[in-house]
Amino acid sequence: MTEAEVRRSGRRALVGRVAMEDVSRAFEKGETEGFMKVLVDAESRQILGATFLGASGDEAIHCVLDAMYAKAPYTVLQRAMHIHPTVAEFIPTMLGDLVPLSGLHRKSDRAAVAKAIG
Repeated sequence: MTEAEVRRSGRRALVGRVAMEDVSRAFEKGETEGFMKVLVDAESRQILGATFLGASGDEAIHCVLDAMYAKAPYTVLQRAMHIHPTVAEFIPTMLGDLVPLSGLHRKSDRAAVAKAIG
């Protein structure tokens, strides 16, 4: 699901975000444009959707997809150890910094949270 779809669904959700400029592998490659974002159902703890825009995002998203297909709680990925340096190694960090999605309707609110969580 996208963030807009989650909002329309009315379900309580959590969101985590990491800027690619904070990802070691992206920095190493000189490709720091973009971000990673994940949406989690607050009650079931299942991952609802994710966006990976940037270096190696096309490969890292498969870590999230596998958990989604297995209907595993996000904590399975949060506790995982990924190889360094990879883009995927920041998935557990992102999942450890989840914040409630509600109340982030205004662009300025989203920007403030994104800045606060990196």
